[in-house]
Amino acid sequence: MTVRIAMVAGETSGDLLASHLIAALKARIPDAVFFGIGGSRMCGEGFDAWWPSEALAVMGFSDALKRYRELSAIRSALRKRLLAEKPDIFIGVDAPDFNLGLEAALKAGGVTTVHYVSPSIWAWRRGRINKIREAVAHILALFPFEAPLYEQAGIPVTYVGHPLADTLPMQPDRDAMREQLGVAAAAPVFALLPGSRQGELRLLAEPFIRAARLIRETLPDAQFLVPLATRETRLLFEEALYRCEAGDLPIRLLFGHAHDAMTAADGVLVASGTATLEAALLKRPMVIAYKLAPFSYFLMKRMGYLPYVGLPNILAGRFVVPEFIQHAATPENLAQAMLAQYADKAQRAEIVAEFERQHLLLQQNTAEKAAAAVLACLGTRATHNGLAVA
Repeated sequence: MTVRIAMVAGETSGDLLASHLIAALKARIPDAVFFGIGGSRMCGEGFDAWWPSEALAVMGFSDALKRYRELSAIRSALRKRLLAEKPDIFIGVDAPDFNLGLEAALKAGGVTTVHYVSPSIWAWRRGRINKIREAVAHILALFPFEAPLYEQAGIPVTYVGHPLADTLPMQPDRDAMREQLGVAAAAPVFALLPGSRQGELRLLAEPFIRAARLIRETLPDAQFLVPLATRETRLLFEEALYRCEAGDLPIRLLFGHAHDAMTAADGVLVASGTATLEAALLKRPMVIAYKLAPFSYFLMKRMGYLPYVGLPNILAGRFVVPEFIQHAATPENLAQAMLAQYADKAQRAEIVAEFERQHLLLQQNTAEKAAAAVLACLGTRATHNGLAVA
């Protein structure tokens, strides 16, 4: 009997996580079918996307409020269809504001629910753990500090590590990547990553460009690599270059290739998010910046618990690299921090050593661990329904 696995993954990072999990599950359950909401990587593994994952992409509370009706309509239609079809298991990949309500309805309807990527209960909105308990049968946590929180709350959890730690090299080859990209071996090179979402680009592109100009004034031979994920974000960045009158700056735009840009760089100026973890796993010193719409920032600040937002700092439990949030994310602050970090070789060595420790901690063969946990959740159902899941 075919195993039917429903999934919902939001945005690029969820698509990547889910695609690795699908591949690991297919290796163990070759005739399994996967469907729901997903992206191009998931579809490449044979996933049937009823809606694209991009449909769930929002930035902050303001954007979520603007798109509330649209997102509610998608979730309502998906809930009805899944309750009618009764998949053997549902796996919500990240996107907690969308997935947890859906998971609660499916669980109440008799569907086994797994949530992959713990919501950030350790950072803000800690009360969500009660909603999570009602919604899911099992949590797959990417970070080691998350598992004890769920164990204390009586929620089944498995720490699976982070898939990027399995795929990114422990010792990236900067010189080889510079040669591949045609970048001068001895030049100071900085990667600028102002975000993968259009909303992030609108808020961060100009401060990043103006920071690059200030860096260039101190380091006249500095070069800049800017990987951009989509045509839309590239256009937004080009418009920001025009507004900043920065056509003279040695800025090279790349279509994707974020890992290549970071590998080739001496330092990374990066928007808070998954890219900060990628930079850490590539052992690159960084400065983290982030801006939100004013209302979103107000709510986040009121409900936050930690003094830092960047994943490398959260994993370390201290400020390993600088963060500049909202009004502090000025070109002057960003440039000064980047230049200070570039000049301090001892500090850079300490940062790299901490990032190596984090890489080893997160290197857990994530897809296999996650697949094993999903199969364990399927086990009881398989026993009753005669499914072949081993």
